[in-house]
Amino acid sequence: MATLVLVRHARSSANGSGILAGRSAGVGLDETGVGQAAGLAGRLAGVPLREVVVSPLQRCQQTVAGLVAERGLSPVVEPDLAEVDYGEWTGRKISELTQEPLWRVVQQHPSAAVFPGGEGLAQVQARAVAAVRAHDRGLGADEVWLACTHGDVIKAVLADALGMHLDAFQRIVVDPCSVSVVRYTETRPFVVKVNDTGGDVSALLPPEGSAASDAVVGGSTGGSAV
Repeated sequence: MATLVLVRHARSSANGSGILAGRSAGVGLDETGVGQAAGLAGRLAGVPLREVVVSPLQRCQQTVAGLVAERGLSPVVEPDLAEVDYGEWTGRKISELTQEPLWRVVQQHPSAAVFPGGEGLAQVQARAVAAVRAHDRGLGADEVWLACTHGDVIKAVLADALGMHLDAFQRIVVDPCSVSVVRYTETRPFVVKVNDTGGDVSALLPPEGSAASDAVVGGSTGGSAV
């Protein structure tokens, strides 16, 4: 069981225009997003990545392009980390969607939300968590890997790691190009970081022997990555 660095794609052209891009083709990074992606390699400079897994969508692949080129890695495309299939909501303005009756369900009872012509958020969590855990099982306890995916997908994975019901996942904030970290162990995950948009994150590296499943009674002493 390894340590997972979750990266949301950098800001896209759709983020800046208030459009729900979903799985629309041709949605790349905007100028701000290009700058965010350019800084990602520096932020992760002290983190030895064993593997980089990426959503099939363009904005995620653009986000990690510089990082994988610098590391000499070939990203693994994982369809189950793709954006939510928003069905008929895809490509519509967020301001319009807030007037839909389903919007309230998405906000208050997301486990029951199923997008017309698309998928349900409970399905999204099931596929994303299964994909993450499958990749994680193939790595060693002291290894670190990265997955670049989408906001709601990351929130669903973090909710699972935190032991939260999906209905509470809207309490989690995941900004463009933010870093969240989950360390998986034999019996439980440890959520090390959520929504980090700052600089160097090498302090989040797992200490040697970090596969231990026991939490530190009284809280971490600060002498390790957690």
